[in-house]
Amino acid sequence: MKRILFFLVLFIFIGFSQDAQAQCAMCKAVAESGIEGGGSVGTGLNQGILYLMAVPYILLGSLGFAWYKYSRKNKALPSE
Repeated sequence: MKRILFFLVLFIFIGFSQDAQAQCAMCKAVAESGIEGGGSVGTGLNQGILYLMAVPYILLGSLGFAWYKYSRKNKALPSE
């Protein structure tokens, strides 16, 4: 049952999704005008997107590592 539900949800997300744009309309207009003018706005915009994307992964990774170390330390202690 779980497998059928998983594939149903997967089909809904993939089958009915629209093409997503990487940027909002204003950001896209600024990036396109910067590229046409020979500027480097697009590079800065892409670096900003990568920075914003990396922060949650770093925070969750740090939290997961701390949880792993804490659980390993508690298993090493003898139980009474």
